Amino acid sequence: PAFRRFQRAFLLGYLPALAADWLQGPLLFHLLQSRGFLRSQIAALYSCGFASNVAFGLVSGVFVDRLGRKKSCVLSSGLCSASCLLQLSRDFLALAAGRVLAGLGTSLLFSAFESWYIHEHLERHDFPAEWIPDTFSRVALWNSGLAVAAGLVAELVAEELALGPVAPFLVAVPFLALSGIFAVTNWDENYGKSRPCGKTCGEGVRGLLANPRLLLLGLVQALVESILLLFAFLWTPVLEPLGIPLGIAFSGFTAASAAGSALFRRGVTGRLRLQPL
Repeated sequence: PAFRRFQRAFLLGYLPALAADWLQGPLLFHLLQSRGFLRSQIAALYSCGFASNVAFGLVSGVFVDRLGRKKSCVLSSGLCSASCLLQLSRDFLALAAGRVLAGLGTSLLFSAFESWYIHEHLERHDFPAEWIPDTFSRVALWNSGLAVAAGLVAELVAEELALGPVAPFLVAVPFLALSGIFAVTNWDENYGKSRPCGKTCGEGVRGLLANPRLLLLGLVQALVESILLLFAFLWTPVLEPLGIPLGIAFSGFTAASAAGSALFRRGVTGRLRLQPL
């Protein structure tokens, strides 16, 4: 019972932030296009977000450990909220700043929350490490559902309620506020080991170079992520001229992704006993 209470407290803080992140995906290209920007300008705005995510990702682990993981989770919600509000602007530089903030906030979203949970699970509550996968399997299940729902909600508020493509970004703000407020009021702070950033990055590079299989895995993952980022930029201009509802299409993509993950897990752990190469 104590573990379930702790797990529920984590999910109630983390899932609203994930929901807000998904809400920002379906209509971003459509929003920027409706503001009159050329496709090259939209590509530059996308690149601002991707570049800030990559650059900050190199030091996010050290940053989170020093600032505090709870504070980093709250900061993630604040940065993403500011990014969503900046989407109201029609100024290119303001929108670029919004994409940079979104990249920073997303980097924290996918590092600080899980780091906070693992430390609390093992160090403060002394729960068995074997229970950690139960929590993250629940996160994966809920995350898939939230992704599908985000597309439907985006379509509802933007098209059915005729609030425009900026509406999903405004809907995301209350979810981010809920996540930040819940973390402030219900979570304890924890910190990681204070290590120089240069030393940490050096250890990571040496680890990659010392293990060719690890380096190959990183290369494959980088190529897969590159394909997904290209797809994220291209799917809207391909489907929009066909009159396909973008929110519904987004939900279809995320549902297919969830189905693929489920099939993979079944193939690896089920009767087939498939083994990844």
